[in-house]
Amino acid sequence: MELPPLLRKAIDRALEGIALTDLAAAAATLSRRYREERHDGRLLVANRRDALAYIAARLPATYAAVRASFDAIADIRPDFAPRTMLDIGAGPATALWAAADCWPALADALLVEASPVLRAYGEELAAEASLPHMTWRMANIASDAIDGMSRDLVTLAYVLNELAPNARQMALERLWRLTADTLIIVEPGTPAGWQRILAARRQLIESGAHVIAPCPHAHECPLQPPDWCHFARRVARSRLHRQAKGAEVPWEDEKFSYVALSRRPAPAPGARVIARPRKATGRVTLKLCRPDGSSTDQLFSRRDGDLFKRAARSDWGSSL
Repeated sequence: MELPPLLRKAIDRALEGIALTDLAAAAATLSRRYREERHDGRLLVANRRDALAYIAARLPATYAAVRASFDAIADIRPDFAPRTMLDIGAGPATALWAAADCWPALADALLVEASPVLRAYGEELAAEASLPHMTWRMANIASDAIDGMSRDLVTLAYVLNELAPNARQMALERLWRLTADTLIIVEPGTPAGWQRILAARRQLIESGAHVIAPCPHAHECPLQPPDWCHFARRVARSRLHRQAKGAEVPWEDEKFSYVALSRRPAPAPGARVIARPRKATGRVTLKLCRPDGSSTDQLFSRRDGDLFKRAARSDWGSSL
């Protein structure tokens, strides 16, 4: 996956003249805090150095995960065309860029972000782009009311992991009340991230939500630890992105877990591919999550005709 050209150019402009040693050190600190999921009350991005490290090292991966989640919804509900959006923990408007790329009818977005420097860079990155109208607001979703009308699309990407466990349920209640149609939650693709997604999924189903993706059912998840449900999206790295991460390969795989829920049911989906396909000459084995709530590995061969062709073209995260 490539970032939108205007976003890539805006990132390159923002990073011009930055000392690579400073950028790499800040990116390493930021990545370590993400991995440790540290809850110390401090903003992950508190100053300009942190913000530039986020833009170089985390924005592309976050965009890829959120955009992949949107793709799954658009595949199941091609009629869904949100015009209004609420994004909690918006950062530099990463999810808005992804939503505008997926749904051109999007016209207005309320972006809630606690870091003033990230909000400033969000405005800077969008300065030359034709994005939907943006309104920025500072609020704590765990404790503050988010004034305003409900929105067609509500997004919460890489935020639950920053909230204390006892604050998550209240935050989700507030967001569901503000969801006119669809709520999307994205978390790191770790066992802990998956557990947060499961808890949110369970809570929102009890509140009347319909699961849209990735699950093709509303039953309990069939996977048991140490297995967990997650996906991966490959994103291209720019030169500065590679240098900030001390990496040599021109891409990275962002692993993520997500759930999309709606106030109205979607058409019945097929099975979901929940692991990387295992392909060999004339056959492919897919790990599938099925509409009946089960999970199985299924072998497809050329004798299966068109079904084999569809299985062979499938990828991790595809519906079959």
